Amino acid sequence: MFTDSHCHLNFPELVSQLPAILQAMENAQVDRALCISTTLEEFAAVHQLALSHRHLWATAGVHPDNEGVREPDLADLVMLGSLPRVVAIGETGLDYYRLNGRSVADMQWQRERFRTHIRAARELCKPLVIHTRSASQDTLAILRDEGENGSAGSVGGVFHCFTEDQQTAREALDLGFYISFSGILTFKSAQAIRDVASWVPLDRLLIETDSPYLAPVPHRGKTNNPSLVPLVAAQLAQLRQVSVDQMARITRDNFDELFKEVQGC
Repeated sequence: MFTDSHCHLNFPELVSQLPAILQAMENAQVDRALCISTTLEEFAAVHQLALSHRHLWATAGVHPDNEGVREPDLADLVMLGSLPRVVAIGETGLDYYRLNGRSVADMQWQRERFRTHIRAARELCKPLVIHTRSASQDTLAILRDEGENGSAGSVGGVFHCFTEDQQTAREALDLGFYISFSGILTFKSAQAIRDVASWVPLDRLLIETDSPYLAPVPHRGKTNNPSLVPLVAAQLAQLRQVSVDQMARITRDNFDELFKEVQGC
């Protein structure tokens, strides 16, 4: 019924409890989840989850904020992205939130890493999972520069855990991307995000946990897991004045449309 479009089941706080989490997912009618790669070093573990469980899938990528890890090249990402049950490239993007004394100009390494991911996605004709924080305009500009303009031949993807403004959402939608909302949607301080979620077209909405982070209310501050994604769906359903079952079907269908296996762009 429910689909978690972004989680990190390989992270230590979740993988150590995996049997219990998988049972909790079943009990909550969360029947599918996408496990996200954030480094090349962890990819094998992420991929094994997808190979071992028929309701899990995987991505291949290196998070923009990860330093001191193996830097991906185009060949790496194309090879990993070609493996069975790998449905997207990412998570990738830009993150200028923690510059640690550096300037935006100093983050050229992030921008080059992002371009490598986009080129791999386009070679594979698979969608991108985009992370952007304090960097939305550069994120959008690089996507456009690399040919992701929403036209035929674009691979599109999803802006995950969306926390930006409506103008950013509008520009992402114009480029053919989906918008995914996390447990942040339930936070009292997140009215601006709820306003965006109330506006995004129904056929471009996804839900996620980004677990183990960002547990939705009333579990805020606890370790998150995919069994809690129905709470995100419930908040979104309330905003859009549809039933929770309808929102589950809408976001499931959107997930299927975005992450379908395609033979050529």
